Amino acid sequence: MADRQLHLNVNLLNAGFYGSAWRASEGRPDAFLDIAHYVRSAQIAERGTFDAVFLADVPALSDRPEYRPFHALEPTILLTAVAAATERIGLIATASTTYNEPYNIARRFASLDLVSGGRAGWNVVTTADAAASRNFGFDNVTAHATRYERAAEFTEVVTGLWDSWQDDALVGDKETGAFLDLSRVHPIHHAGRHFTVKGPLNVPRSPQGYPVVVQAGGSEDGRELAARHAEAIFSVALTIEDGQAFAADIRRRAARYGRRGSDIVTLPGLATVIGSTEEEARRREERLWSLIPGDYSLVRVAGIFKLDPASLDLDRPLPDEIAVPVDGSQTFFRAMVDTARRDGLTVRELLRKLGGGTGHRVLVGSPEQVADDIERWFRAGAADGFNLMPDVLPDGLETFVDHVVPILRRRGIFRSEYAGRTLRDHFGLRRPENRNVAATSVAV
Repeated sequence: MADRQLHLNVNLLNAGFYGSAWRASEGRPDAFLDIAHYVRSAQIAERGTFDAVFLADVPALSDRPEYRPFHALEPTILLTAVAAATERIGLIATASTTYNEPYNIARRFASLDLVSGGRAGWNVVTTADAAASRNFGFDNVTAHATRYERAAEFTEVVTGLWDSWQDDALVGDKETGAFLDLSRVHPIHHAGRHFTVKGPLNVPRSPQGYPVVVQAGGSEDGRELAARHAEAIFSVALTIEDGQAFAADIRRRAARYGRRGSDIVTLPGLATVIGSTEEEARRREERLWSLIPGDYSLVRVAGIFKLDPASLDLDRPLPDEIAVPVDGSQTFFRAMVDTARRDGLTVRELLRKLGGGTGHRVLVGSPEQVADDIERWFRAGAADGFNLMPDVLPDGLETFVDHVVPILRRRGIFRSEYAGRTLRDHFGLRRPENRNVAATSVAV
């Protein structure tokens, strides 16, 4: 088997990637509130030896809730229940650096990491959602640069807190009565522009050292944050060239921080619609598309462009002049505009190509065709793996596990069984050395 191995996450987008997934599924419309729905999906992914399950999150009622299920359950609580029902698969949750405090997030994810035996990951986001901003007492979304400045300091504080315990700090010697060696538990004494945190954390280190730091955001500020802190990146790439350029750029930036390219795993988003043949997959896609309400996708995309939906003609190209949103999602904006311009698409064609306006690549075909595409991207260095978004959950995921995964295994690019127990093991990432131990070693 080749040394370099493909990585696969599944993004558990409620009922599935398509806004109409809840209508196409045989499951209950309220399954997005049922832990059994998420547990079943995670167990299917674990049967397929996926690296991790991932939960996105927005702390607001958003994404056209009149038409589709939304992010309702708090992800770390949900993943704690998933951890109890699984053994190996990683557990990645989103938490915003704009609407949380570092100590709470450090404690919450360290707790999930310990509860799961070292399987946790934290997806660092800054949240550009206006509804979320209003839920936390702000009239407007915080400026893009300010959000990322806060995020960089936030992440530094969180990782510092995770390092505040050395691995051998918890003694638990019944004979001597020594329980905790306080000389191995360190306050961080952080005082920065956005945060003042003394520490230490009240949670010790886990088997993997501390949770894997994941980042999602392709703007200039987002890439810099990823290069400095991220160990896995959920990216947007619509062509192999896009993926290659993104990976090369991140690794060049990371080198400036003294990091190795192998310290970062890039995982573009990939939505899948799979049938036994391409024709069957196309019919499945057509049914899902036909069940999406007429204005759902248009309003969604107009929101990303910060335009009035009435200004977009479905049968004409995008307007010539569209300004990059100062405080919105620059990543999806650029992906959509670049795709529309490059391929000469009308607004209607753009919506269809991107599965209703999410901004991620949509792959429709047979298991063999899906495997061919994944292998081509992987071998070209455009992706270390993918953050998969099946069209409908859980059956779209089950189809991938039962029919695509065996092909990838036969081709020698994907594991047949787990080699380790932690998320770092699955991603091939090093266990982080505690900075306090490293500082002591240098001093000696």
